[in-house]
Amino acid sequence: MTSHVPNEARVIPLRPRAERPEARPIAPRPTASPVPPERRPPTVREPLWRDLVGDVLRRERLEQERTLKEVAEAARISMPYLSEVERGRKEASSEVLAAAAGALGLGLGDLLARAQGELVRLTSRHTGAGRGTPGTRFDGMCLAA
Repeated sequence: MTSHVPNEARVIPLRPRAERPEARPIAPRPTASPVPPERRPPTVREPLWRDLVGDVLRRERLEQERTLKEVAEAARISMPYLSEVERGRKEASSEVLAAAAGALGLGLGDLLARAQGELVRLTSRHTGAGRGTPGTRFDGMCLAA
């Protein structure tokens, strides 16, 4: 059986038809004046907080001549996880950091203060300005635990 109704669907476009690419005028792009290399600020990678905290934990553990296993057991965290935290591979929670610090005989505030001291030391070395230099901005981080 055949029907005499045309087999066409009515199509309503959702977007207006785009103009043909060759019909659109091309606007000139503004060009930025290049900065000579001698006037560009030096690009220094800021240290990551997890690296600083991990370094402090590892340094304290090694100063106490304790193994990773001993500290992990005392902190009640897994040895592989503590290792990853010390190497800056994992961003540890404040609970894990407090447990690791406590296992080393430190408070969380002590751990964070030492990491903040490292941050100031490293960033002032790159900027050439110390904290006490008059007229310079202090770019360190201050944390309250």
